[in-house]
Amino acid sequence: MKIAVLPGDGIGTEIVAEAVKVLDVLDLKFEMETALVGGAAYEAHGHPLPEATLKLAKESDAVLFGAVGDWKYDKLDRPLRPEQAILGLRKNLGLFANFRPAICYEQLVDASSLKPELIAGLDILIIRELTGDIYFGQPRGRRTAVDGHFPGARKPSTRCAIRAPKSNASPAWPSRPPASAASA
Repeated sequence: MKIAVLPGDGIGTEIVAEAVKVLDVLDLKFEMETALVGGAAYEAHGHPLPEATLKLAKESDAVLFGAVGDWKYDKLDRPLRPEQAILGLRKNLGLFANFRPAICYEQLVDASSLKPELIAGLDILIIRELTGDIYFGQPRGRRTAVDGHFPGARKPSTRCAIRAPKSNASPAWPSRPPASAASA
C-alpha cells in the first residue's frame, strides 16, 4: 500500500511524524512518500498544492494529511493560501465526505465541561458533506452594510423559532412543523 504523507505546516508536522511512527510499528508493508503541502509548499514552490504533490496523492492508495494554515499567510491572495491545498485535494481526488468520530472514554468523563450524564458513553460519527457551498463555491466579493442592513440579504426566518404546541390545538403553521420543532 502506497501512502502519500503530507504533513503540512504548524502542528501538522508534529502530528504526522507521530502517526508515521505508529504505522511503522504495525509490521505492515507500507510504501510512504512525503511531499510538501500548504504553507510549507508555498514557501518552497510558490503554491500550496504543487503539481508534484497532487500527482503523488493521485498515485497513492491513501493520503496521510496533517494540518495547514497560519496567520502569516492571511494576506496572500485566496488561491495561494495554505488551506487551498486541502480544498484542491478534495476536489481533484473526488472526496465527498469528512468523517469525524466523537468518542468519550470512561476515564475522560469527568474531564469534560458537560454534565457526566450527557457525555458518558458518547460514541458518534459525524459525516460532513464536502462537495459544495463554501468548499467549492465561487466567492462573489464582499458586501458592506448600509444603515445596518446588507443589500439583497434575505430576511431572517422566524419559522425555525416556532415551537410545537403543547395542546391538541392545530399548529400555527400551514404544513408540518420543522424537524427541530417536532421534537420540542
